[in-house]
Amino acid sequence: MFSENSFDLIYASHVLEHFGRREVLNVLKEWQRILLPNGVLRLAVPDFSAVVDLYAKEGLKDGLSGLVGLVCGGQRNQYDYHKIIFDEPFLSHLLHSAGFKNIRRWDWRKTEHSQFDDFSQAHIPHMDKENGRLMSLNLEADKNCSPNN
Repeated sequence: MFSENSFDLIYASHVLEHFGRREVLNVLKEWQRILLPNGVLRLAVPDFSAVVDLYAKEGLKDGLSGLVGLVCGGQRNQYDYHKIIFDEPFLSHLLHSAGFKNIRRWDWRKTEHSQFDDFSQAHIPHMDKENGRLMSLNLEADKNCSPNN
């Protein structure tokens, strides 16, 4: 749909987990293709490592704690299901495999879109951004323009 080298930034907040585990690498490669040279892919996905840590401490409680939604999706409609989980090493590996470089965490407070309360700011307890635990894994990477990745 989009030409190669079209965008300097692609921002996908809690989108990638809606693709199947056999689709994710191709999605990342497509985003790599349409980024401008040295463009940035900025991702936010549920942080499975944070989910496991909080689960080990508190369990699922009544199932409405937020952990179930982070793993399974909101399930409000046929598309609101998560098909894959991510932690930092796994997502970094996928980004590298798709041809990205300079993979790093990003802080939602320091972005041009920080005023938009999206899932990149997801905390438990809900909305406790000062004392709660960030449940979103926020990674960004640069398009690698060298032929050797």
